[in-house]
Amino acid sequence: MPTAVQRRSITDTFAQLAREKRIALMPFIPAGYPDLETTAKCLPALEAAGASIIEVGIPFSDPIADGPVIQEAFGEALAKKLKLADIFATIKAARATVSIPLVAMVSCSIAYRVGIDRFVAMLTEAGFDGLLLPDLPPPEAQAVCERVRAGGLETILLVAPTTPRDRRIEIGRLSSGFIYYLSITGITGERSDLPRELADGVKEMKSLTDRPVCVGFGISTAAHLAQLSRVADGAIVGSAFVRWMKQNHDAGAEAIAAAVAQYCRELLSDVR
Repeated sequence: MPTAVQRRSITDTFAQLAREKRIALMPFIPAGYPDLETTAKCLPALEAAGASIIEVGIPFSDPIADGPVIQEAFGEALAKKLKLADIFATIKAARATVSIPLVAMVSCSIAYRVGIDRFVAMLTEAGFDGLLLPDLPPPEAQAVCERVRAGGLETILLVAPTTPRDRRIEIGRLSSGFIYYLSITGITGERSDLPRELADGVKEMKSLTDRPVCVGFGISTAAHLAQLSRVADGAIVGSAFVRWMKQNHDAGAEAIAAAVAQYCRELLSDVR
């Protein structure tokens, strides 16, 4: 049995990165794709490759802002009758070997179906540190965020380029872990270039909050990370990691974990 590691909080992780003047690389992996063994293998492999935080997507049948790559992965996982209990058991078993924070990304409809307080307790028991509900409606965000934090998880909310200033201030207040800043308005997916206006948008958001601001949507290259390291606290990479998983789909869990770890090292090659 592996020796349990000392876990790091989201707050401590960003504080250490700030001292070292480094950006957080935050890979996204879909739970249960292509199977739960792969999920368990990828977590420690990504940490060893330099990931700072890992976002674990709970598959959902109706896409929120997910592009085709993530939608396909979610669909395959759900087709195998994936259950929440099995996801949480897998994360809990792997957690002993992973010290970096884990963030769950899940539709609020799943959380509501289980019950917010019970769902948060299940996530906490499994070893998650934060919760992102990408479709949480603004009128309900205050009460839900309070319950999430009371249950021991950090809250993460989304900001779009079109989000008005007063709403950005509110999101900054409600986010206790970090703020997920969307590089574009639309769906996830790899892009060759990041928007020219992104830096200004991130700088404005950082002027409105003391929480870390991390950018997601469209990030897929080492050059992107180097660009973001000058303005953002973190870079969230989703579709590109899932593409690497898909390319090694039939090679088995160990090979998939090795592939995403290698990609993680490549992304960090220009910022270390």
